[in-house]
Amino acid sequence: MIDLLSLHKQFILTHLGEGDVCADFTMGNGHDTEFLSKTVGPEGHVYAFDIQPSAVESTAERLKASCPDNYTLICASHHRAAEFIHEPIKAGMFNLGWLPGGDKSITTMRETTMPAVETAIGLLGKDAVLTVAVYPGHPEGDAEGKMLEEYFAGLSRYKLCVTKIKIVNSPTSPYFFLIETK
Repeated sequence: MIDLLSLHKQFILTHLGEGDVCADFTMGNGHDTEFLSKTVGPEGHVYAFDIQPSAVESTAERLKASCPDNYTLICASHHRAAEFIHEPIKAGMFNLGWLPGGDKSITTMRETTMPAVETAIGLLGKDAVLTVAVYPGHPEGDAEGKMLEEYFAGLSRYKLCVTKIKIVNSPTSPYFFLIETK
């Protein structure tokens, strides 16, 4: 069966390379941050956001062991990204929901996800990509996905290409949106 979370990394790699700037808007345990850091190499830069200090700490430990010193870990909500990123990004990743292994009552919320995604799209440079993984298996995740799909459907197809990748016969399985600049 297809692994959607690995698939979105393949799409990222078609746009992101050494020396580029990118962002992990939902740091979690740092797996995507690590992937981005290794992809952009020592000349690139990764910005990563999470509201939980434990996520920032575990990500810092993960990156210290295997990545170049090319990242800025930010303990703040992803909707504040424009306060920290002042240059176009080549790629961005959202992995909505909760911190794996963490408190499931702390989850991404529509109130901050929507402005965060809008900000991320505004930060995208030319030939850039944004992935947004959605987890509809819980009420807020389902609501986030529906909200985002409605928003994405209204974006200009002349400026952005928005694709939804989903396993059709598994309605509660994660899926993701792929947003590419033209």
